[in-house]
Amino acid sequence: MPCCAPLPLVVSAILHVQPVVFPAYESYKGIERYAHTRAEYAGAVADRRFVMERVTYRSDGLDVYAYLYRPAHPPRNAKMPVVVFNRGSYVREDFSPEVLMPARRLAGQGYLVIAPMLRGSGGAAGHDEMGGADLHDLMNIVPVVKALPYADPDRLFLYGESRGGIMCLLAARNGFPARAMAVYGAITDLSTFIAEGGPFRGLAATIWPGFPVNEAEIVASRSAVRWPEKITVPVLIMNGGADEGVRPGHALQLAAALDEAGRPYELKIFYGEKHVIAGRAAERDDDAMRWFRRFDQR
Repeated sequence: MPCCAPLPLVVSAILHVQPVVFPAYESYKGIERYAHTRAEYAGAVADRRFVMERVTYRSDGLDVYAYLYRPAHPPRNAKMPVVVFNRGSYVREDFSPEVLMPARRLAGQGYLVIAPMLRGSGGAAGHDEMGGADLHDLMNIVPVVKALPYADPDRLFLYGESRGGIMCLLAARNGFPARAMAVYGAITDLSTFIAEGGPFRGLAATIWPGFPVNEAEIVASRSAVRWPEKITVPVLIMNGGADEGVRPGHALQLAAALDEAGRPYELKIFYGEKHVIAGRAAERDDDAMRWFRRFDQR
């Protein structure tokens, strides 16, 4: 992707901007879940309509990073709606290819995309608590959006994959000014995800130093099925029907909890699809955009 000079900022919320250099297709583990072929990936990287940059901003006194995917030539007399993309997994050095593919689809429909990397990732200081203080890095993305003259901070949307679903739901609970959110493969009941004897139990002590002494509080604070009444943002819940990591029960339980609480939601299970719904990714992102447009009324 060609480099473009960083655009002028309205305020100093953004400390630094640099172009992203994408890794080679063969060197990125799991790339086939996001770009099925080398040609598909190469086409996205070479798309001159858009650029991806890594921005540095402050959160709790830390320098943290986010990916920004924007038009190479943003509109001068209009402001774009913004999708805040929340990635999956834990600490990541680089996940630009995972943002690139859905961001290109979203950008093609007129959305600006920004993806917080979170503390501890990309070389940033701090400890990622998977829904603890790292939530501040998501909440503090709002001033970053306001610093972009072509972004509309009144038209914010949350989009989350897996662990990113936790972040979206927590952000909504804590007053993030989103009009709507869409999540897929979202962990909605942490007790099920880190159950005794399960594959993820061993990671818990690494993520949460106070675990297992504080297990009950950690689980309750990060499990949206425990506090559906606090989620007032409309939620599109998507899950792969064959997802073995975050089983469809997470989506079904959240839908039932939101329904009981009288909160707005929509549910879609993709038959035969696994964790990131890779085989129907374009449909997944189209569904998200349809949901966002439904609530994008000025």
